[in-house]
Amino acid sequence: MKNNKGYNRKELIRTLEETLKAKKNGAKCVICGAPIWAAGSAITGTYMCFTCTTGEADDSEDYEIV
Repeated sequence: MKNNKGYNRKELIRTLEETLKAKKNGAKCVICGAPIWAAGSAITGTYMCFTCTTGEADDSEDYEIV
C-alpha cells in the first residue's frame, strides 16, 4: 500500500488472494508461459511472470507472495 497509493486496501487484498490461488493452481504467464508473478499480476490485473511484467530478468530483490 505504501508504494501503490490510491488502491482500495480490501480490494487489493482480495485480488492478491485470488492471484495467489491462481499461481498455486498453476497459472501461467499469458506471454511466455512461465509461472505468474502473483504480486505483480494482482496489481496489473493480467497473469504475467516477473520478466514479462517488468522487463527485468533478475527477480531476486523484488517482492513475491509465498
